[in-house]
Amino acid sequence: MNILEKFSLKGKVIVVTGGTGILGKNFVKALAEAGAKVCILGRSIEKANERAKMVEELGGEALALSANVMDEQSMIDAREQVLAKWGTIDGLVNAAGGNIPGATIGPDQDLFASNVQDTIKAIELNLFGSIIPTHVFGKVIAEKGSGSIVNIGSLSSSQAITRVLGYTVAKNGIIGYTKWMATEMALRYGDKVRVNAIAPGVFLTEQNRTLLTNPDGSFTERAQRFVNGTPFSRLGDPSELEGTLIYLLSDAAGFVSGETVYVDGGFNAWTGV
Repeated sequence: MNILEKFSLKGKVIVVTGGTGILGKNFVKALAEAGAKVCILGRSIEKANERAKMVEELGGEALALSANVMDEQSMIDAREQVLAKWGTIDGLVNAAGGNIPGATIGPDQDLFASNVQDTIKAIELNLFGSIIPTHVFGKVIAEKGSGSIVNIGSLSSSQAITRVLGYTVAKNGIIGYTKWMATEMALRYGDKVRVNAIAPGVFLTEQNRTLLTNPDGSFTERAQRFVNGTPFSRLGDPSELEGTLIYLLSDAAGFVSGETVYVDGGFNAWTGV
């Protein structure tokens, strides 16, 4: 197998939770372009069908399913539908998650008056929203003895980012879980089963554009702080996550497991000096 073939996902079945989300769209597109058969999981079957159509227009095969990552039975049902269609699962991308407004502590808000229940919900969604699918779909990968799982971390899993308490706690949990599961999988099922994580920096999307930019296109104060802390001196574009995802899912990363790859323009590496 030459190096280009190692990066190919041709014929591999990849499940993407949160495949109807903003970053999920880029993940699904990249997987289709790499030759994978893509199962798109999301709460909205309409959006899932839209993403499946995109895959098919790129010449790939897709399966759109409405499913809830917080419901184990929902994940089991989805797994059985994937197996019924393609007979196997080669990879899982845990892209479901996001912040909950009530779990964000405003700059003028009493630090100890925040809604603890919303914080708990944010932790559950972002942490258990990856653990549950991994335990369901990962079982297939483990028992066949080969495959790759990619979790999504965050800058907040390495450095403290103000205001987003629940999100921060959850993403730190994701990195710990990635290391733990990578170790257990390899020891129990061999060196062809891998678990890694991607930690994205701050990416400018249509969804967060109004939060990060002013009406005149300039950055908000918070966005400018991110830019100032990034050696690249800019925010990221979601397409810049695609290469890392394909690499971690592919045979090219055959000796990479338990790792977190920061895709952040150097933010995590820089001291600011």
